[in-house]
Amino acid sequence: MNFNGAQLHLLTNHLPVVGSLFATLVLLSGLLLKNSSVRRTGLALLAFAALTTLPAYFSGEPAEEKIEDLPGVSESLIHDHEEAAEATLVVLALTGVVAAGGLALGRMRRESLESKAQWASLALGVVSAGFLANTAHLGGFIRHPEIRPAGLASSEAGVPHENAKAGEGNEEGDHDE
Repeated sequence: MNFNGAQLHLLTNHLPVVGSLFATLVLLSGLLLKNSSVRRTGLALLAFAALTTLPAYFSGEPAEEKIEDLPGVSESLIHDHEEAAEATLVVLALTGVVAAGGLALGRMRRESLESKAQWASLALGVVSAGFLANTAHLGGFIRHPEIRPAGLASSEAGVPHENAKAGEGNEEGDHDE
């Protein structure tokens, strides 16, 4: 079975969103229950969730190439999603490194540093979940006009874009890129 860029992106983009949220909840439960096995499982899951951002992120450009010329697809919506994805990648990379560091510190029996890494990973997991939710939300706007807020529409489809002045429609080529 051959996947094109759009299919691969759709297949992989849910993994970091759901995975990081699940991992953060596992880590939180391990911290609250004071269970080192559950805490380490949460760290491992958080590091894995961070790794799953790579195929989602790197399949984004091929997905864009596949859909950018389709009717109703807005370059500005793609751009917003892409910008959010870049920031999310950085936050998830940091989260994954801290979580992996927490696992390594546990193996080295550095309990004080391990505990700090676990709490830092939890905080970063929450931040990551927010970044991922925003990125996914913006991505949904690209092909799901039914979820776009009023006034946020595809300028390429001849509908005013959110940056258009009141009472003015966007002319051909009059949109942000």
